[in-house]
Amino acid sequence: MLAEAPAGPPSGAASRRRLLGSETLLVLALSLGASAVSSLISFVGVLTRPGGLKDQAARLNTSHAPGRPWLDLSWQLFGIATALVPVLLVAHLLLREDPSRGGLRTLGLDRSRPGFDLTRGTGLAAAIGGTGLFFYLGARAAGFNLTVVPESLPDVWWKLPVLIASALQNAVLEEVVVVGYLLRRLGQLGWTPAAALAASAVLRGSYHLYQGVGGFLGNMAMGVLFVLLYRRWGRVGPLVAAHALIDIVAFVGYALLAGKVGWLPTA
Repeated sequence: MLAEAPAGPPSGAASRRRLLGSETLLVLALSLGASAVSSLISFVGVLTRPGGLKDQAARLNTSHAPGRPWLDLSWQLFGIATALVPVLLVAHLLLREDPSRGGLRTLGLDRSRPGFDLTRGTGLAAAIGGTGLFFYLGARAAGFNLTVVPESLPDVWWKLPVLIASALQNAVLEEVVVVGYLLRRLGQLGWTPAAALAASAVLRGSYHLYQGVGGFLGNMAMGVLFVLLYRRWGRVGPLVAAHALIDIVAFVGYALLAGKVGWLPTA
């Protein structure tokens, strides 16, 4: 009886798909995929804790060294900088893939169309911002959301600049990884446009699950809209601008209004 011949090496296309799949999983594991797992664990924790969701708080932009402002500032800047490393990794991977276009320009994050990016982003932020606030207030009132505390930093000179920098970091990281990079790689892996849209939207909702069911559903809906607009515009630039403006208003607005207006929940 003849022995079965050993299988040959995988074809070039299959090998490339395997490498791209591994690369995508690694990028997500180093960034927002890990955040999604962390949010799921956090959500399980709040569900199993006494009290309703709205009686618990999800705190963003907190102090890392209370009473030591310079050390606190160092930790804040360190956290913002290291959170952007996955973006630099994506830029490197895209540059290796297509040196002629180069890095994040492949995704439409460059200075070639600043007016387009800013005007589209501002309009999108205005449309989403108000809707998102009403959705959050309604979800919290219904008991589906935690009380979100956008910031609890000390009143020091660097507070507002750090909040703005944090908002910019969130915007760049999320839109580059979850929209531009992920859709590109899933398309190269043979995913249908509908499946890729669903994956991007569910991932966005998942790493906001620490806020509660409302945070998950609201951000998933935002993810669907952002994917559709990215496919229409071919650029993540407007999405980064919109996301940054939404977060800046949320962070700075909370810092200025918390405890001064009755409609804004505080922990």
